Amino acid sequence: MTSYAVPADGLPPQTALHTGRAVFTEAYAVIPRGVMSDIVTSLMPGWDKTRFWVIARPLSGFSETFSQYILTIDPQGGSDYPEPESGAEGVLFVTEGRPRLTIGDQHHDLAPGGYAYLPPGAKWTLWNPGAAPAKLHWIRKLYEPAPGLPLPEAFVTNEQHRSPAAMPGTKGAWATTRFVDPFDLRHDMHVNIVTFQPGGLIPFEETHVMEHGLYVLEGKAVYRLNRDWVEVEAGDFMWLRAYCPQACYAGGPGPFRYLLYKDVNRHAKLRGPGAFGPARG
Repeated sequence: MTSYAVPADGLPPQTALHTGRAVFTEAYAVIPRGVMSDIVTSLMPGWDKTRFWVIARPLSGFSETFSQYILTIDPQGGSDYPEPESGAEGVLFVTEGRPRLTIGDQHHDLAPGGYAYLPPGAKWTLWNPGAAPAKLHWIRKLYEPAPGLPLPEAFVTNEQHRSPAAMPGTKGAWATTRFVDPFDLRHDMHVNIVTFQPGGLIPFEETHVMEHGLYVLEGKAVYRLNRDWVEVEAGDFMWLRAYCPQACYAGGPGPFRYLLYKDVNRHAKLRGPGAFGPARG
């Protein structure tokens, strides 16, 4: 049975040691599960009975393209106006509970493993009609239009309905569950699930322009981040700026799985905000 890590309720006891694995560097950050406590949550306008862990947000000179939240929606909580920013697209991924997503006039009762893509301008609501809290990830990005390409459509699925694709030459030790066709250039971000079987690895130091958010859903591993090998486990979040070298060795007794964000399929901006040249007059 598939399991998904979620933040724990409450605070660590007064007897807990301070020494942990949290780190913020020039190239990456690690937010371990043990520091995602209630004291670091936020409440957001337009949301009822909902707590947010803001685990990534655009930062100049670091990771600039996306924001990622973990939400706990208590029973009868939610929002009729969830997205405050015009032009933003989003992905929802459910880890616990059964929230109800409405896109336009279509209702979708989500379950753990549920995945929804929400294009910019989509009219959607999210509520938890159940008796238990619902927990999920919400990844947001400003959509970058491209000439000749229409907007992607909204869709809802579940990872149980998608087959992981083995990476070439790995015999299934490293596989990716893709929710969007990688050749569909309408999409400017991918949110996938990456799975390593015990002993599986990334056998080289990936160094690339894409930014990453990696939330560990299950298992444990050692992950190479820039110059460091870091132990990570279910419930940890890794946040990588562009060009941060990365590799992985899954040394635990079971599968190591994470939810992965990356920005894709667009030219680099050469002028205006976030670039070096002046804006066109």
